[in-house]
Amino acid sequence: MRYAKAMKVMSLMTIVCLAACIQANAQEDRDQTSGTQTIKVMTYNLKFASPTFKPAWSVRRDWQVDLIRKYRPDIIGTQEGLKAQVDFLMDQLTDYVVIGEGRKGGDDDEHMAIFFRRDRFRLREMGTFQLSATPEVLGSGPEVNPRIVTWARLALIHRPAEGAASPYPMDYRGHWDNTREFYIFNTHFFTGGFDLAKVNSAKLILNRINAFNRFGEWTKDRPVFLTGDFNARPGGDVYRTFVGDGTSDDPGLLKDSLPGGQGIDWILYRGPVKVLQYEKSDYNVEGVYPSDHKPVLAEFQFLDQ
Repeated sequence: MRYAKAMKVMSLMTIVCLAACIQANAQEDRDQTSGTQTIKVMTYNLKFASPTFKPAWSVRRDWQVDLIRKYRPDIIGTQEGLKAQVDFLMDQLTDYVVIGEGRKGGDDDEHMAIFFRRDRFRLREMGTFQLSATPEVLGSGPEVNPRIVTWARLALIHRPAEGAASPYPMDYRGHWDNTREFYIFNTHFFTGGFDLAKVNSAKLILNRINAFNRFGEWTKDRPVFLTGDFNARPGGDVYRTFVGDGTSDDPGLLKDSLPGGQGIDWILYRGPVKVLQYEKSDYNVEGVYPSDHKPVLAEFQFLDQ
């Protein structure tokens, strides 16, 4: 009796897994055949493995894996994860590549790690800079809790649907019309006061983003996504530094994936994309949450240029 019951459970799990794979493959086929491509971005403060936070990381880590598998984001900007936390998620979520380092460099302290799906993107370039007057000096800034930004330039991997014609000519040397790249930045702003540091951090990030602007009309405009826990509210100085006051036409500003903003965890963006869907996840286990933050997700569609 127990054996039959166990086999029934295993069969149901197999069906669920197959259904998820079919749905993901069908979505990819639709993207390719319709000429449109979408990307689902998540920002998530994991809550560092504090010995006083309940439930303990040993309990909530499996919940976070389950949460991420449920939503299947293409990109995840994470905050606060210690190396052991990031490594655990990396080992469990084998569909993802992980980049990032501790906020003083190396493996120690909190990471602003970025996860991205290995079957969808190819890493072109990556880097880290400090939120301080000396951005290239890791660990600079306040003695306690310095802050960093992890960023990457990613390219979408184009796999034509079976039987569909490739967009590339047989000999595509000298052709780059079909290249589709974008930038992802991920950060965690200062807590408590530090109002001046937060505003200057926003200005620094915008300057870094704008340094990647296209040089001339012959270059395509690459989308930019900025994820993070900004420890600031919509409508305040930090928010206005990023997105303006609603009347500015400055092309160097960003947009919020939820117009008007919400909370302190944001997904900002710029470039030839449009928002298809926005969601703040309420994932919990019997009313208990795997972090003190709820992950935020936004789905975007890349627009033809």
